Amino acid sequence: MPKNKNYIETLHQNATPSTFQNAHDLRHNETNTEKKLWQLIRNRQINGRKFRRQHAIDNYILDFYCHECKLAIELDGSIHNQKENKQYDAARTNVLNELQITVLRFSNEEVINDVESVLKKIADHL
Repeated sequence: MPKNKNYIETLHQNATPSTFQNAHDLRHNETNTEKKLWQLIRNRQINGRKFRRQHAIDNYILDFYCHECKLAIELDGSIHNQKENKQYDAARTNVLNELQITVLRFSNEEVINDVESVLKKIADHL
């Protein structure tokens, strides 16, 4: 697919060099749950859509991101159940929604125990 100017301009939404570095570091230290889902969505395996992993956008790093569909997928471990993290996640989702990005959140347990359901929910949003 040829990349037009708007595609390039909106791909990272002014992410900073430090955000890019953090994303790079995270790609080299992925969790087992991220590895599992990545193996199932990479290389256009779902509806022919391209996903990126640990994608820098604005001041955030998205676990997985499909730019053409403006869809972010976030995997949440138990730390996301803490009150301050829930507030941060909600604020982050609001910013991403303002950028017209839809955020799907899945717990690590969902990916481990029912990955087919996770894949169906992702496919339904593409």
